[in-house]
Amino acid sequence: MTIQVNITPQGRMSLPADVRKRLGLTDGGAVFLEETADGVVLRTAAQAVARAQAIAKRFAEGGGDVSVEGFLAHRKTDGDE
Repeated sequence: MTIQVNITPQGRMSLPADVRKRLGLTDGGAVFLEETADGVVLRTAAQAVARAQAIAKRFAEGGGDVSVEGFLAHRKTDGDE
């Protein structure tokens, strides 16, 4: 789904009410902005945590380097997901 969101000269943008409701942001809340090669991705805190857990799980199952340095090195090559 693609939705046009306007940004004010002050840099503010508003998410439509129906989107906020679907994402559980009806009372406000934080979203995380990730700049990717394809554009910008917004995630709720719960979505960001779930994504981080999925990435960490791949490391644990694969027997790879589960150190912070290993995670960050892999994350740099895994930015398209």
